[in-house]
Amino acid sequence: MRDQEHTPTTEDIIAEAQRRLHDKKRPGSRPDRQNWAIKLNQGVFWLARHWLALFNILVGVYTGGAILTPVMMKFGFEGVGNMLYAFYNPFCHQYPFRSWFLFGPHMARPLTEPISVLKMNQLTQFTGNENIGYKMALCQRDIAMYGIIFVAGLVYGLLRSRKTLRPLPMWIYFVFGIVPIMLDGGIQWLSYLMWVLFPGLVAYPFETIPLMRTLTGTLFGLGIVATSYPYINEFFEDVRITLQQRFHWT
Repeated sequence: MRDQEHTPTTEDIIAEAQRRLHDKKRPGSRPDRQNWAIKLNQGVFWLARHWLALFNILVGVYTGGAILTPVMMKFGFEGVGNMLYAFYNPFCHQYPFRSWFLFGPHMARPLTEPISVLKMNQLTQFTGNENIGYKMALCQRDIAMYGIIFVAGLVYGLLRSRKTLRPLPMWIYFVFGIVPIMLDGGIQWLSYLMWVLFPGLVAYPFETIPLMRTLTGTLFGLGIVATSYPYINEFFEDVRITLQQRFHWT
């Protein structure tokens, strides 16, 4: 009699099945958490396989947007051009005398005489005109740095499939990448500071030339790729292999 009393009926079985189905659909249930974990791992797996392409696209778009800005101004899309100038403004001083110009008689318009810091900040808002052309939204050094990061990233993508690329030793990057940009930009900044504080001691502040800005920016950006990309690639390769073995993804 006791066994018969505890024997589940058909209605009990159906009710229990409905309850379990409801628990599976309930947010926060174990199957639901497992699905989110799988999706998250799939996203990480995708990033591990395509991180370099993503990096190159982001750097390419960032650099290309700065170069595209004077094109927008030239062909009458001033609203778009001004938005691009505003977007890049927090990331670069945008001094016209340290920027490349397009659609004018000269690509560079360096200072002919020293100006105050206040005047420099006022000139930041100058974007150019039909007579002298329009400046890029990033300075010469930044264009060189991000441009070479983009190009070197593409080259790295071609070479890494053929051979294992070792990272550049940090001391080489420091000597040939960091020191030149520190000296070129640092001496310039220091000379302006001395010129303001001790005008009798420094007659004219040091203003570097476009070639040096381009060279130091190129060396700095090239060193970033040469030192960091092999480490990043090694990290993501470990992540990819781990997830591939765990989930049998290809």
